[in-house]
Amino acid sequence: MLKLRTMWDREAPRFRGWIERIEDEAGPQQKGSADPRVANAFAAFCRRHSIDELPQLWHVIYGEMSLVGPRPLTAAELRQYYGPDTVEVLEVRPGIAGLWQTSGRNRLTYCQRRDLDVQFVRTRSLRMYLKILLRTIPEVWSGANSW
Repeated sequence: MLKLRTMWDREAPRFRGWIERIEDEAGPQQKGSADPRVANAFAAFCRRHSIDELPQLWHVIYGEMSLVGPRPLTAAELRQYYGPDTVEVLEVRPGIAGLWQTSGRNRLTYCQRRDLDVQFVRTRSLRMYLKILLRTIPEVWSGANSW
């Protein structure tokens, strides 16, 4: 998955590149507004307004992702949080925006995110899809709940 890189591990080489391919990482980490991995004010702005997600439109164009769906998950996240619901969640194409992002985003715990992903998969409909798309615009514009 392509991603605009806005965070760097202080112990790793500083700038490997602004756009990178994320293969599989350790899994979720707690993020906050004072996260030391956010390199500068531009990176913080990109994170707050989800600009770092724009390269994922490439995946939507090529049919690998949807505009709406559960966020792409790493193997570690699936093992640790999704358990028996893993197969059900993986049957749905991952999305750039989802129920989690429009229901509280980073204000929620990872277990709440998981529950919202499973709820989306089980109750998805055109109406829900459109509702999430419409709610995503003000969320991104305002930067609400991004930290």
